Amino acid sequence: MYLLSASRSEPDADPSRALPEPRSRVLADVFRALSPSVAAISEVSSGNPVYVEALMQSEQTLAAYFGTAKVGFCILDSDFRYLMINNTLAAMNGMPVEEHLGKSVRQMLGDFAEVVEAQFKRVLATGEPVLNIEISFLLHNRTRPGHWIEHYIPIKDAAGRIRQIGVVAVEITEQKKLEESLRSVSQKLREEKKRLQVMGEVSRLLSAKVELRQAFPKISAHLRRVLRQEYAALALRDEQSGRLVRRAIDFPLAKGGSSGGEISTAKGPGGKALKQRSSLIFATDQMQGFDPVIAASLTAEGLKSLCCVPLIRHRNPLGVLVLGSTRADAFNTDDLTLLNQVATQLALALENTRISREVKQLRNQLDVEKGYLEGKAPPQLHFEGIVGEGFALREVLDRVEVVAASDATVLLLGETGTGKGLIARAIHRTSKRKDRGFITLNCAAIPTGLLESELFGHEKGAFTGAVSQKIGRLELADKGTLFLDEIGEIPLELQPKLLRVLQDHEFERLGGTRTIKVDLRLIAATNRDLARSILDKEFRSDLFYRLNVFPIRMPSLRERREDIPVLIRYFVQKFATAMDRNIETIPREAMDTLVNWHWPGNVRELENFVERSVILTDGTALRAPLAEFRAETSNSPQESLQGTEREHIVRVLRETKGMISGPRGAARHLGLKRSTLQSKMQRLGITRADYSAQKPN
Repeated sequence: MYLLSASRSEPDADPSRALPEPRSRVLADVFRALSPSVAAISEVSSGNPVYVEALMQSEQTLAAYFGTAKVGFCILDSDFRYLMINNTLAAMNGMPVEEHLGKSVRQMLGDFAEVVEAQFKRVLATGEPVLNIEISFLLHNRTRPGHWIEHYIPIKDAAGRIRQIGVVAVEITEQKKLEESLRSVSQKLREEKKRLQVMGEVSRLLSAKVELRQAFPKISAHLRRVLRQEYAALALRDEQSGRLVRRAIDFPLAKGGSSGGEISTAKGPGGKALKQRSSLIFATDQMQGFDPVIAASLTAEGLKSLCCVPLIRHRNPLGVLVLGSTRADAFNTDDLTLLNQVATQLALALENTRISREVKQLRNQLDVEKGYLEGKAPPQLHFEGIVGEGFALREVLDRVEVVAASDATVLLLGETGTGKGLIARAIHRTSKRKDRGFITLNCAAIPTGLLESELFGHEKGAFTGAVSQKIGRLELADKGTLFLDEIGEIPLELQPKLLRVLQDHEFERLGGTRTIKVDLRLIAATNRDLARSILDKEFRSDLFYRLNVFPIRMPSLRERREDIPVLIRYFVQKFATAMDRNIETIPREAMDTLVNWHWPGNVRELENFVERSVILTDGTALRAPLAEFRAETSNSPQESLQGTEREHIVRVLRETKGMISGPRGAARHLGLKRSTLQSKMQRLGITRADYSAQKPN
């Protein structure tokens, strides 16, 4: 294996100009040493009979010079046999001078002759020297290739015919090694500079307090400059299930895929890296050993290599950073240095976010508990926040005044967003318990595993994480009122305990043995059909009868359209004051449209719409985004009814994040069987695109 490159020059040109330092200086000295030989050769070519003497004289001159220089020299005849050779070139060839004389270049150097013989023939044919030939070749006496700069000079006889060739060889192997070393060092320095730039950009992004899901694609883009990966994902460990859940992804060339969901199994790449707590690189054949679903997904996307780096902070596994490439063997151990540094920063950012969230939650909890203990309603109007003048609302308020004076349990029924919480607070404020605490608990907002502790409290050590005693909402509501919102979501196993409180006014804390007596009034609220839940064995009938002492049904906003203008004015004034806006008028078209809309989300939806309108308003007239509504003037009554039903189902599906069945599914909220809901969705043309928050990528 050899490399040959040439730069041809005119015979009188200075060959040292074509070479970089320090080789140019060496060759300049060589050609100055050759000048007597060139002069002698010129005399021979002009008919001077001192041919042999000139050659001898030149050889003596060359020998004197080359005896101390690292330059090889030889003279070849027209058959490329060695006539003369100095010790330097003989040493380069790996044989003594004597063995060269009379032998051809092919006999002495074997395959190397193929490299130079073509140049020798060129010199004989043209009579012109060939200068600056750079040769790389592995000689038989070496273990690594050598590198030389060679010059081939024609030598003419007395008749002017070229009979011999002078060869000057300068070995540059050490210089080549130095150049390669410098190139390697320069390349490493450039790579290290890129890595430092990547780390700087990642640090800047993470310190900017941008949400990690938004910052991750930018982090991936910076990594791509160095690692050239096509796929990057961040999966975090769910503390309850222990599974990895994909939280962020950057895969611009994805053929299918998704942006979230569980991705880890025992045989998954991220799970293995997290279990071993070390960075792992997977080749194509290793990827086939993953879970079949994961392996098939990776193959479908064309990924041929993966790199998984665990995110660990204080020995706690937080998640894993996964990079993928469509190139085989795209990652190596050198890449892990950068990835481990990035993983450390990600882990630190995640931990800081968690600590910040926990601090905020603790502050909120302290504020809430302080409010529990104070438990006093401000001395304002009894029906604060309840706006309306219609007959349906007046009926509700009349029933509130009737029941408020007693301690009877009240069950508030009605669609979501109808103001059940406001009515519960109004009952408390007009009752004899108004000077004591009004304690609230949303049964649907707290995980099932924590609901019992939140309701009944717990003793220290009752379960893992119970580091101190906790007073439950029942105990906090003693002598006051307890409002249980979304009572239909309370699990079956807790219903008998709540029933006991209603019957005997006593309970025990979780993990405790002491019976606690309480004197409280219970107000419950639900938007579910509890009678249907009883038939489905999801709600106890005896608890329902205890709750249903004094039911109050909240009318939907569709049933009290006369109150819509009053509500709109109230909300406009409220939000305009908060946002420092000066809104003086509400366009008639906007008011008519809002009054005629069916409002499946009731007062809550109307309030949110008005707030959005105030945000969009930049003048004195309310700017309502009416394009959001469908015109119903041309619809028949049947079409209007179907449209209302369709919108209501779509809104519930959005609230349940597309979940149809199950305890928190849309079917349960709508009081329908799963099959019935699916039949209605098909009839009304409801597709996933109608209720999904975002379409899958």
